[in-house]
Formats: sequence, C-alpha cells, structure tokens
Amino acid sequence: MSNQDDYRHPVKAIVIFDGSCDFCTATAELLRHLDRRRRLTCLPFQITGLPERYGLSVHQCEESVWTILPDGRRYRGAQALACILDLLTGVPFWQHLYRLPGLGPLAEHLYRWVAAHRQYLPGIRPYCQRPGAPCGTARPEPAQR
Repeated sequence: MSNQDDYRHPVKAIVIFDGSCDFCTATAELLRHLDRRRRLTCLPFQITGLPERYGLSVHQCEESVWTILPDGRRYRGAQALACILDLLTGVPFWQHLYRLPGLGPLAEHLYRWVAAHRQYLPGIRPYCQRPGAPCGTARPEPAQR
C-alpha cells in the first residue's frame, strides 16, 4: 500500500478506506496502480488514531470511504470517489458531474448499495490481515455468544 508515515505529513490526498474489507482493499490497490501522478495515499482507518487525526470517528469511516485533500477539504462516499477520479485523471470533471442536479444523490444511492453489499463483491486479502500491517484495534471484535 503506502508508507505508514504518510498520514503524519500529508502532501497528497489521503484516501481512508476499510482495511478489513476484501473489496475495499482491492479498490485501494487498484487506485494505487492507477495513480501515475502519485497524488493519493490510501490508508486503512484501522491505523491507530488515523480517523481522529482528520476529525473523523471510527463510525464515520466504517460507513464510507473518505478523501482528505492537503488543504483540509474532506469528501465522503460517492463524492470522495469523484474527487479521487479527478485526481487520477488530472481533470476536474467528475466533481462537476457529481454536482449536476440529481446525479449526486443517484451516485450516493449507488455508493450506499455497493457499501451494503461489499462483502459479496470480489476482493483480495484485506490490508489489515497482512503481516506487518499497521492496523490497530479501531474496529472492536463482535462479542462471542
């Protein structure tokens, strides 16, 4: 993925994703490969203290992907993905498209559907299950019954 120290001094956009999710990890890896200009750093929210560093809660990070720009602007869900696509292409097209009447809500609806069904979508070994991953215990384990 990225050097775990990248979150301390962001000079690139930070993409905060669920490092315990197969699909989310596969998506973060795809972004890393597509990022020819090196404008993104993808980090799992499970890194201890990462959500709080950006004024987010663990719950907010469990619900959505987040993109944090170096100037501090934060985007979540489908709008975060539109921001990522703009950064990858170098053209401010996707955010403009997102803002067109009706398209933002439609994109968010589609994002929510994907997020709710991500466990059924193809993926790879979750980032936080990899040896040496800097993931903490941000997501408590479910109680055993």
